[in-house]
Amino acid sequence: MSKEFSSDLRKQVERGIAILRQGGIVAYPTDTIYGLGTSITNRQAVERIYRVKQRPPDMALPLLVADISQIEALTETLPEVAHELIRRFLPGALTIILPASLSVPDIITAGGKTVAVRIPAHPIPLALIKGIGTPLVGTSANVSGRPGPLTSAEVHEQLGSKVDLIIDDGKPCPGTASTIVDVTGEVLLILRDGAISRKEIERVYKSSIGKGD
Repeated sequence: MSKEFSSDLRKQVERGIAILRQGGIVAYPTDTIYGLGTSITNRQAVERIYRVKQRPPDMALPLLVADISQIEALTETLPEVAHELIRRFLPGALTIILPASLSVPDIITAGGKTVAVRIPAHPIPLALIKGIGTPLVGTSANVSGRPGPLTSAEVHEQLGSKVDLIIDDGKPCPGTASTIVDVTGEVLLILRDGAISRKEIERVYKSSIGKGD
């Protein structure tokens, strides 16, 4: 557990881990916006996240992981460009779409063949992931279509008592969503502009392509 945590925050995180292990759902601050998570191994809890967010069931859920070994376990293959992006930008505000391995539950991929992953640069989700020993659902803690919340109060305003715990570290999240890139095709695609600029992504992409020549 991070030495950065105060006694109160440590208790909140420990309670969050216990709730997640029991199949609950927890809202937590990240380095982008508040996230809503559960273990990917509990189908009923993942279904509950869809209901709480009013999220269409054909929309896949992004995942947060603690390190590259967890990414490798979730993907069928890790292209060279993905290695370069991970090395350069993670932990951080970059979500990478990769070919999903058979270990990723269909409810996470919404029946598709890809999985979106990110290593957050924030001690709370990292502590939760390490505490439960599995990747953590990393969707935003909002009702679908509404703004992503930056504070525990904003989470409560949107989701109220529908979640089992809202972890509050007393600080607002930075507020800029992660950049989303898809590396499953022949050419890298930037699907959402976010905290990491298109220019930075393209520079790393061109560098990795050059290495492959």
